[in-house]
Amino acid sequence: MQSSLTPVACRSALVIGAARSGKSRYALALAEATAPDRLYLATAEAGDAEMAERIARHRRERGEGEGWRTREEPLALAAALRAEARPGRVVLVDCLTLWLSNLMLADRDLEAQIFELTAILSDLGGPVVLVANEVGAGVAPATPLGRAFRDWQGRLNQAAAAACGAVVAVAAGLPTQLKPAPQPDIRLR
Repeated sequence: MQSSLTPVACRSALVIGAARSGKSRYALALAEATAPDRLYLATAEAGDAEMAERIARHRRERGEGEGWRTREEPLALAAALRAEARPGRVVLVDCLTLWLSNLMLADRDLEAQIFELTAILSDLGGPVVLVANEVGAGVAPATPLGRAFRDWQGRLNQAAAAACGAVVAVAAGLPTQLKPAPQPDIRLR
């Protein structure tokens, strides 16, 4: 994937976008350009046949075994990152949105989990690319659980963006660099 984004020297990046925006494809390309040793840290669980097929398709698409290894971790993301991040290896976490959903369904302390994850990002032994959905731009969810999820996803994305050295938003397959953002040249007349 060609990109006109400004290269940023950093240890962590957050890639956000809507469903089917191209964010995972962009994150994969970013990880592949970073290191030959790559770990795909998957947060999805195959709860039904359709999801199992999605997971299998994603493994085929990224070329499992061709520089990629997969670890599935639906809940203990910070611990998995501490164990897996190391020099010479990039870890791609796909995705924070499913991780958040898993935490909510497991009735975990969301604030504590988000804090734990974002607090370790600067101290990891190797680079990490995080993928998350941007869910707050659509119609307000009809249920209290849906609204709570949307609100927590917004908090998670803000915390991850603050902790990462770079943030890229992807829409229609096109990346836009959000962080570091260019400084506006605002002048008094």
